[in-house]
Amino acid sequence: MSKPKVFLTRRILPKGLSLVEEFCAAEIWQDELPPPHDEILARVRGMEGLLCLLTDRIDTEIMDAAGPGLRVISSCSVGVDNVDLAAANARRIPVGNTPGVLTDATADLAFALLLAAARRVVEGDRFVKNGNWKTWGLDLMLGADLRGATLGIIGFGRIGRAVAQRASGFSMNIIFTDPHPAEPEAGVEAKQVDLDTLLMQSDFISLHCPLTAETQGLINEAAIDKMKPTAVLVNTSRGPVMDLAALYKALRTKRIFAAALDVTQPEPLPPDNPLLTLENCIVVPHIASASRQTREKMSLMSAQNLIAGLKGEQLPNCVNPEVYRK
Repeated sequence: MSKPKVFLTRRILPKGLSLVEEFCAAEIWQDELPPPHDEILARVRGMEGLLCLLTDRIDTEIMDAAGPGLRVISSCSVGVDNVDLAAANARRIPVGNTPGVLTDATADLAFALLLAAARRVVEGDRFVKNGNWKTWGLDLMLGADLRGATLGIIGFGRIGRAVAQRASGFSMNIIFTDPHPAEPEAGVEAKQVDLDTLLMQSDFISLHCPLTAETQGLINEAAIDKMKPTAVLVNTSRGPVMDLAALYKALRTKRIFAAALDVTQPEPLPPDNPLLTLENCIVVPHIASASRQTREKMSLMSAQNLIAGLKGEQLPNCVNPEVYRK
């Protein structure tokens, strides 16, 4: 019996890839850069399954190009804002993702960025490497304390709660805002507040909200104007949640103390973007989930979703389970 035909928009890590190649006739985009939209259109024709990354826009045009035989879309990511879910629902195509597995890795990176920005770690490293370290001084590289400071978390899902758990170990006061909040982890004290209160009271603000119509551009000039001048802003959620032009203005004029970004809009951030000229802004290349163990699990989960869909089984992790309802 012939194997089902699938297209992978990038190579996934070995544990997941071996499963796919064992069960499927897989065509894999081999380049480091994502395939252009036109290339996906050409490659997806006649495919029964599609495995993509969050960098790939999977829209109506691509689903139509694949044809009626397309049975499953598996995204190797937690967020699926790259996939047109309405179009998938209309065609009764289940869409899979990889939730839960990257919670700790992302929370670790968010807190690493928070610490690095607060204590000017990246700036200090450049200071030394550029030959500027002449002596020890009382006012050299003064940063912000964590103990007793208030951390405001925007989005209190799995990752937001994991960040709160880490912050509690640093004796921080934790407040959060979320339209559908979950309970804090055991032993963690956190208070729910509205967004304006969070912006005004927080010494540190960490973003963990999904990208929706409501959150796009959430952190704009008006929001930043409500923050303390000593505020540190961290984003490991999605780039479009933040207005980078407004952030640049605030950092350049010292309206807020510092920012650290794992995600930007666009991605990658062009080398001539003015944010990259600022000492009080850290930018890393979307590496929140980039631990070997986490990325292996993500690859495996995306493969399992793909194969379940091809078998006609319910996806282990499906973001649109309504397609299974009759």
